[in-house]
Amino acid sequence: MSDNDTTTPNVEPQAPLPATQSSDERTWALIGHLSAFSAFITGIGCIAGPLIVWLVKRDTMPFAADQAKEALNFNITLAIAFTALVLFSIVTFGIGLLIAWPIGAVLCVAWFVLTIIAAIKANEGIAYRYPFTLRLVK
Repeated sequence: MSDNDTTTPNVEPQAPLPATQSSDERTWALIGHLSAFSAFITGIGCIAGPLIVWLVKRDTMPFAADQAKEALNFNITLAIAFTALVLFSIVTFGIGLLIAWPIGAVLCVAWFVLTIIAAIKANEGIAYRYPFTLRLVK
């Protein structure tokens, strides 16, 4: 290398760090996920709970709104799946229950486990995306 060569080190710009959420925002995100368990009280609560959190917090808390919307989409997807299983059982005059009951049981366990995982992640400030979810609410 000669004295005339000035080389600058190849420095890549760093990506900005994700914004940290406040404790209130993480709590509301947690509530957005756990409100789906109100389905045990009212059947439609699995959709109504996240919908209410999303509608209330969508303008003031972006992380909480995002997580409530994700929970809403997941619960709508499961409601569609359960409706399809019921219709399948009706169309097959009950014979479809041999298939619908095991699939329904697996979906119930998956719903419970994935909702708990999502709530824990949201409480840590990590955006969680449910697998196999139709993103109907944008």
